[in-house]
Amino acid sequence: MRNAIRFICSMATKGLLEELAAAHAQRSGVAVSVEAVGGVEAARRVAAGEVFDVVALASDAIDKLVDAGRLDGAGKVDLVRSGVGVAVRAGAARPDISTGDALRRAVREASIVAYSTGPSGVALMAMFQRWGIEAELQGRLVQAPPGVPVGLLIARGEAALGFQQMSELIGLAGIDLIGPLPAESQITTIFSAAPGIGGAQSEAVRALLDFMDSEDCADAKRRHGMQPA
Repeated sequence: MRNAIRFICSMATKGLLEELAAAHAQRSGVAVSVEAVGGVEAARRVAAGEVFDVVALASDAIDKLVDAGRLDGAGKVDLVRSGVGVAVRAGAARPDISTGDALRRAVREASIVAYSTGPSGVALMAMFQRWGIEAELQGRLVQAPPGVPVGLLIARGEAALGFQQMSELIGLAGIDLIGPLPAESQITTIFSAAPGIGGAQSEAVRALLDFMDSEDCADAKRRHGMQPA
């Protein structure tokens, strides 16, 4: 019996890739086991030598693992473009985030601002620095632990305003998703996948990645708050 394809990804793409893996398994008869963890933790495990058939992370993280000899760069596929959204606790006042200036005001007026450990969180902090409000926000920023959704902190009342990938905020109980960042301030991450070095199912992995990169998956990607890459 063929073993299931072992697939690790970050939390941002968890829902989408689980759905696509199940659809591919139904079509092909090849099972896919998807493990989703914080992106930093996933990259650490792969870099440390843990073998997966497929790894899906932010594109630059994939490139670093290719350079380290852990992933097959020739098989890399860009899967989705993912933007950042803004959320408040369910029923709370919804600040205006329609422009960059409005977003900045919303951030400055929020009692506690939550953000992620992933690439979007790093980019968000850089944006606050460019805005010149980094010092003003000291003591009012909370970073969600790896693998913990920012929306969970919002739902618990531990933060008033939260930023994370749209895909991780959509459908989360206890929050109201205000919408994506305005175009002038949007933070876009490309999530890619690549085969692992040492995997024993190269043909099955290639078929899986071809499917995930196909037009058949475009609607699912949009439904999860992302765009085909």
